[in-house]
Amino acid sequence: MTKKEKFQIEYPLKGSASMIWSYIGTEHGLSTWFADDIKIDGKTFHFFWGKEEERTAVLIAQRNGVYVRLRWEDENPHTYFEMRITYNEITREHSLEISDFAEPGEMDDQKDLWDSQIEYLKRQSGM
Repeated sequence: MTKKEKFQIEYPLKGSASMIWSYIGTEHGLSTWFADDIKIDGKTFHFFWGKEEERTAVLIAQRNGVYVRLRWEDENPHTYFEMRITYNEITREHSLEISDFAEPGEMDDQKDLWDSQIEYLKRQSGM
């Protein structure tokens, strides 16, 4: 098994931190852009796509209003994906910083997936 490598991508968004948080830190918000449906049971997140695809992630860290870090249950315990709200003092804009892991040959595909998901988030939210 190839070791996955960490990568980070930053997406400037037009919205307040609380607005961005509502889309990354809540069940309803995540279900508008990240998956078709989401059920949260304590620290367990069940993500559903279509009628048959389901993946489960465990919440491993969170700071309300700032970031959420999840680990897919079927992945290496040293990997995770994180969505973090950052603020640039110079531009006075908020960004969504994504940290994730991918195998070296799949890095571009994984980044493309995040790009398309964030574009969908922007369309859904007006950010």
